Amino acid sequence: MDSWLESLDRDPLAELGRWLVEARDAGLHEPDAAALATAAPTGEPSVRMVLVRGLDDRGLAFYTNYESRKGGELARNPRAALAFNWGPPLRRQARIEGVAERVAADESLAYFRTRDRASRLGAWASPQSRPLAGRDELDARYAEVEARFVGVEDVPLPPFWGGFRVVPQAIELWQNRPSRLHDRARYERDDGGWSRVRLAP
Repeated sequence: MDSWLESLDRDPLAELGRWLVEARDAGLHEPDAAALATAAPTGEPSVRMVLVRGLDDRGLAFYTNYESRKGGELARNPRAALAFNWGPPLRRQARIEGVAERVAADESLAYFRTRDRASRLGAWASPQSRPLAGRDELDARYAEVEARFVGVEDVPLPPFWGGFRVVPQAIELWQNRPSRLHDRARYERDDGGWSRVRLAP
């Protein structure tokens, strides 16, 4: 019997949720940060860090400008991958492979309202991923937005901003062990459920 594998929840999203809670409880810096990999339709990959702001049985959600590079790539090629890395004392990794879809507008709005005012204004001001003449241009754009919404308590959700949810097709969980003999489990969707297997490290 494989005691480590059997200790994991049969639902990898439930297990991943538990690992995230343990990473927060361990006091790790930005435990919700994950590397997001996307690719252009022609295959060129790109990767950047995002903050995962939602995890449930539907998948993992993050928020961005839909006109950013990642937004454009996901619109044309929705396949995506996420990777978490939690250092000491946990020494764990999690990898997620799946398809990204836009979250509902009301869900994006609910999250947007949790952000502080400066961040909401920043979402309006930043033409994410596009060239700027310099920092002064960005500061001027922010000042324009700030003036536009002066006295407006509930800054509205920009039409070009919202969430993506990565719907997992496969999830790998990795736990550091001595002598590089790490524990590694891979889950794959199987007729609406999940199958799992131990992988060699």
